[in-house]
Amino acid sequence: MKQLALIIDHYACYGCLACEVACKQENGADFGVKLIQVGEDGPRQMNGKLDFLFDVNACLHAACEDTPCVYACPDDTISIRDDGIVVMNERTCTGCEACVPECPTDAIRINGNSMITEKCNLCYHRVDEGLMPACADNVCLAHCIYFGDPDEIAAEIAQKRTLLRA
Repeated sequence: MKQLALIIDHYACYGCLACEVACKQENGADFGVKLIQVGEDGPRQMNGKLDFLFDVNACLHAACEDTPCVYACPDDTISIRDDGIVVMNERTCTGCEACVPECPTDAIRINGNSMITEKCNLCYHRVDEGLMPACADNVCLAHCIYFGDPDEIAAEIAQKRTLLRA
């Protein structure tokens, strides 16, 4: 089965937050919970100009090496589907937080209302219907959020950067 991943070209992001809004609307996340989060690393001087770098944190699913959160969960709350989507079952989560420090992208959050962990489930309910995840479905104004086969995405990003350097 084809592996699916969410890959973000951080260098192309300019911090519009459209992905955060789309995710929140699609998933109805509680106040204060962001399943995808845009942070700012900057400003800084680069080649004499003011520059910003935005860091978009979300679960990378099939692109995450070894998916350590799955193995850290003592309750088998986190699983990997055949297509590589990493899914958390909030109904079985006990809130032990064992998965939180294991996430290499800092994408697992504690919901302050329910006191359980939450993460991006790659809008698998949309994917199962043949749709794109909400954050990747033409809402990203910088076109820096990619969804699909990790190898194909890496090649597309490399080609895009080559064209920008030319």
